[in-house]
Amino acid sequence: MTVRMLAAASIAALIASGALAQEAATHPETGEALAAEQTLGYSVIDEFVTFDPALIEAVDDSHVARQIFEGLYNQDAQGEVIPGVALSHEVSEDGLTYTFALRPEAVWSDGTPVTANDFVYAWRRAADPATASPYSWYMELMNITNAAQVIAGEAAPDTLGVRAVDDHTLEVTLTEPLPYLPQMVTHTTTYPVPQAAIEASGDQWTQPANFVGNGAYTLSERVPQERTVLVKNENYWDAANTIIEEVAFYVIMDENQALTRWESGEIDIVPVPGGQYPTLLAEYPDETFATPLLCTYYYWVNMREDANPALKDVRVRQALNLAIDRDVVSEAILAGGQHPAFTLTHESTAGWEVPAVPAADMTQEERNAEAQRLMQEAGFGTGGEPLTLEILYNTSESHQQIAVAIGQMWKQTLGIDTTLANQEWQTFLDARKEGNFDISRAGWCADYNEASSFLDIMTSNSDQNDSRYSSPEYDALMEQSRTAEDPVPVYQQAEALLAQDTPILPIYFYANNNLIDNTLKGFPLENAQETWYAKDLYQVAEE
Repeated sequence: MTVRMLAAASIAALIASGALAQEAATHPETGEALAAEQTLGYSVIDEFVTFDPALIEAVDDSHVARQIFEGLYNQDAQGEVIPGVALSHEVSEDGLTYTFALRPEAVWSDGTPVTANDFVYAWRRAADPATASPYSWYMELMNITNAAQVIAGEAAPDTLGVRAVDDHTLEVTLTEPLPYLPQMVTHTTTYPVPQAAIEASGDQWTQPANFVGNGAYTLSERVPQERTVLVKNENYWDAANTIIEEVAFYVIMDENQALTRWESGEIDIVPVPGGQYPTLLAEYPDETFATPLLCTYYYWVNMREDANPALKDVRVRQALNLAIDRDVVSEAILAGGQHPAFTLTHESTAGWEVPAVPAADMTQEERNAEAQRLMQEAGFGTGGEPLTLEILYNTSESHQQIAVAIGQMWKQTLGIDTTLANQEWQTFLDARKEGNFDISRAGWCADYNEASSFLDIMTSNSDQNDSRYSSPEYDALMEQSRTAEDPVPVYQQAEALLAQDTPILPIYFYANNNLIDNTLKGFPLENAQETWYAKDLYQVAEE
């Protein structure tokens, strides 16, 4: 049982008596002896871009936001929806109106109440073109009335289909029924934000000195390229059940350095460096974990008007896709439970069946032979016009190893050359968004546990579609899926079209490889989206 489910009165009594600060304190549910120091250290590879829910698009930024804000619903250790600010919801008979009942005890870190108007303001702000939210499309994806028009600048933000019936009742109206809407409102884009703090501090409102949040923690310190520190929010409605007092996110670009700091006991959770999972599992069998993670690793192919002309030839794209030996990447380079991917949607997505696509049914020898045929037919590579492509990736030893290996595969099989471009995270994101690449590393993690969370990024109007792939047929399929009684066959047709048009080169389905110190308890290893909350964790005393 996680900490969030403990009896509030029992923990409140312990805190009041100071018992939780004593080394002899025990966990009220499990009886485990609690450590005197309740802190959590977590390692990330890249510097955070933003903690503003309307502007977040990176996974690590979301990890922080989840601690300092709270949306309508949270997830439990298995990924099931549980109450957050909202205690419950009702759905109208036609499925077009959701009414959420908010808990009256929820307050901001400055002590002011969290109300339905805070969600109305946040959702309008996320959809408003003036905000330039990279996730504004998510509001449209939720089928909220007028979301498309607001995002396009054709309607005022206050026409968005969300309103405060009263301080503790939020009403959301939809254009079409969406049975998985409760899953979608666990996402950071839907979190409430403090209007007064934003209006007072502008784009500096998420700096520690100006910050106001409604999560279990609040911002205490921000040292760019080094660390971000959170401290327990005593005004959080469930503070009595929160044992971890401080959370520190450390920016460590070198995975092996992060490993060294974990081994020294400085950090509790670090990613397993690429290729080291088997060795570390043998050395630390009780602290090394590999679990499914709803993320897919792939390469974007630039298909914009000003892109490399060769990449506009579907035969070239298909050849590049076929010539990638995914077994080498997943088994030799990563070796941490990752599975080869020939499609975009992660194989562990709820209710999903991975469709059969031609490349997946071939041997690698057959793929290479077909790749050579296609490339020769297109007139590039061995025996044809010389071709050099640049692979863009963000700083990471694993990304570099994969890029080097794939470049060698393309050279050996297709006779084309590659150059590597390594950039820091924000520079990398900007370059990819602006189309300054030939081939670019990418990873997409599901925003909610349903296939559309992957497939919607490939629609023509998606802000996340960095290849600028545009297919009326694909768009029509995704539109059809929204009203289909069973959308899975439609999703499978969409995947087949992606496999044919090849705007992306899927490489592997992620597995979550982490080293977790054995004194840290409660981490949700069964949550395939890696949605975790520090408020549910605790440190036990070392034996």
